[in-house]
Amino acid sequence: MEDVQSSPDPRGLLLEKAGVRGLRLPIVAFGQATVASVALSVSVPSTQRGAHMSRFLPVFERHREALDLPRLVTLLGELHEALEADRADLELSFPFFRSKAAPVSGETGLMAYDARIRGEWTRGSAPSLHLEAIVAVASLCPCSKAISDYGAHNQRGHVHVEVETKVKDGVPAPVTLDDLVAIAERHASTPLYPVLKRPDERHVTMLAYDRPAFVEDMARGVALDLREDPRVAAFRVRVVNQESIHDHDAFAELSWRAP
Repeated sequence: MEDVQSSPDPRGLLLEKAGVRGLRLPIVAFGQATVASVALSVSVPSTQRGAHMSRFLPVFERHREALDLPRLVTLLGELHEALEADRADLELSFPFFRSKAAPVSGETGLMAYDARIRGEWTRGSAPSLHLEAIVAVASLCPCSKAISDYGAHNQRGHVHVEVETKVKDGVPAPVTLDDLVAIAERHASTPLYPVLKRPDERHVTMLAYDRPAFVEDMARGVALDLREDPRVAAFRVRVVNQESIHDHDAFAELSWRAP
């Protein structure tokens, strides 16, 4: 049958990305079963009319039940070959869960987080992998604590931690989603928990009061930890608080790349 996608195109324009997106598929990522929104694409040379869209899913299907950073590098390489492209990209967004114990009672429950992975590989260069975790936390306002006779306002917020892992000889450094969660929670006034008994609630309330933090404080704290991590080539940190005494959000963000 005629291969229309491979037919020549007279307009002379390279397409950086063409592919499929909005796929919802069951996957196993870092050993945990979940459901992901998936986007896959490749570059299309100026001499070719289109990408072979039917080739994306069979490639992804071979890997979707065992995804981790090394496997994603393999997947990108197979997209290169299957679609005869100079560049391949992927993006996965999915929830993941961690069993978390309350700080005093030890009662456990599942805590939900959101993750995103982006990968890019252009022939002749090293693959690039970005891993992001979005972590819900609580913070207590240092200004409110300083000016109030008693109490201080606090709020729930989200720490977005995105890192680009270092890659050596095609092998990405072993950064995990758990690592990113731990860094984000370390710089909040208090982590959040799925189950809290009364002794736990007391502990969390007082912990937040003893560790007040602006969004700026949390962003800088996370950034300093990431800068010292030898596995990290670059990062972006964004902290957003849903303010409890305002009808708007407060945020802070910064990015960095290793020299």
